Amino acid sequence: MSVESTVGAALSLKGIHAAREQQNVLLRKVLDSQAQAISSVMDSIPKLSVSGPVGTRLHVTA
Repeated sequence: MSVESTVGAALSLKGIHAAREQQNVLLRKVLDSQAQAISSVMDSIPKLSVSGPVGTRLHVTA
């Protein structure tokens, strides 16, 4: 293997690594954006009652 081909292979691997890093950064930003959107939707839903007689029991008649 010649020095030129070794250097060429190293440079192409470096370029591939940089491209993957950019893709990972973009993916992280997209996932963070989606997490914020889901969080805001979940916060807008009214909270259910966890104590007291109203809204905490299910009455079923068969």
